[in-house]
Amino acid sequence: MSTATAVVGAQWGDEGKGRIVDALAKESDFVVRYQGGANAGHTINNHLGRFVLSLLPSGVFYPDVVNVLGPGVALDIEAFFSELQSLQSRGISPKLAISDRAQIVMPFHKALDVAREEGGTDKKFGSTKKGIAPFYSGKFAKRGLRVGELLHAKHLGAEIEEAVKEANFILKHFYGATEFDIGQLLQFLEEWRERLRPFVIDSTEVLFEALRDQKQILLEGQLGAMRDPDHGIYPYSTSSSPLAGNATVGAGIPAYAIKRVIAVAKAYSSKVGVGPFVVGLGETEQGQQLRRIGGDKGEFGAVTGRPRDVGFFDAVATRYGCRVQGATEIALTCLDVLGDFSELPICTGYRIGGEITNRFPVNSLLDEATPVYETLPGWRMAKEALGGFRSFASLPDNARRFVDRIEELCEVPIKIISVGPERDAMIVR
Repeated sequence: MSTATAVVGAQWGDEGKGRIVDALAKESDFVVRYQGGANAGHTINNHLGRFVLSLLPSGVFYPDVVNVLGPGVALDIEAFFSELQSLQSRGISPKLAISDRAQIVMPFHKALDVAREEGGTDKKFGSTKKGIAPFYSGKFAKRGLRVGELLHAKHLGAEIEEAVKEANFILKHFYGATEFDIGQLLQFLEEWRERLRPFVIDSTEVLFEALRDQKQILLEGQLGAMRDPDHGIYPYSTSSSPLAGNATVGAGIPAYAIKRVIAVAKAYSSKVGVGPFVVGLGETEQGQQLRRIGGDKGEFGAVTGRPRDVGFFDAVATRYGCRVQGATEIALTCLDVLGDFSELPICTGYRIGGEITNRFPVNSLLDEATPVYETLPGWRMAKEALGGFRSFASLPDNARRFVDRIEELCEVPIKIISVGPERDAMIVR
């Protein structure tokens, strides 16, 4: 039986997982999204152009790769077809499949999300208002609707009646918001039922057979370890686990199948939305500079457009992220971004209450923490120039020292280094 590879985030999300999956999908038969929904984007640059995907797996640019939305995904039907249409309008016709055990994001999930985030309370969670938290709340309260039930249930009204009643009660009595008519929701589902049908498969059976037949499976996570509801900066987290350990559940493959876990980490730090961020530079001159030149078009949320807070590399958070992900290797992205800086601080510890620790603590201590830095010399080279390198040995001396120090601090080998946003702008060690 063959094995699977998981590509996951070691930090707060936005690490560049999509470009790593896009590059590795060439050698894969299946790419599987195993959690999350249309609430976070993967930006990809390849020979076909620049793309932002929020729900579809990042293997869609290879015509022979089957891209699966697994049982753990929050299926936003409208987002699914909108992204598919956008790709088709650019001449791309991907192979797509949806697990019959995936559950559907309903319109009232989005309404609840908006009401909660804008409901007058000072407590904000940084929601993208795509219905994700209410969706997963409903799923685990047994109020969800599976794709398979949408296709085969004889009485859809009975499948969603309790969920609609509960959502309407909360919308009306907690937020004074508009209630939903069950008839309109049934019409919404009926409109999409037949359009979905050709994409729906028993993904558990298909992927088990793929493993048995020595097919290559690439598992794609959304967001990063710091957004995990158990191990991350809860409650400023997402509502499903982005950890590789959840990939077997969310994709529906045996736990023993995953042998390679690639933790993607930026060569600096970035975080969108609220929550503790020890190394954040805020609106300082350095922070604005790093945000402006970061990524491929600046550090702004791929789905929301919100500006990200940025900072220099946080080895405390990233080492912790690699540990909870069970990383076997690191893919370091955006090394080219740092060429503008003559000195590069690396956060090696947090000062909390007069003591220094290299452990990543809970939020109440993170709120008190200040970063402890060591500083390495930069290499003063333009992004475009560094993007031309294809071997580690050819990189500037200071760039190699920087990578080696990050590897030492994170205690995981760095096997892939991204030196530009393009698919081939990558060094494999």
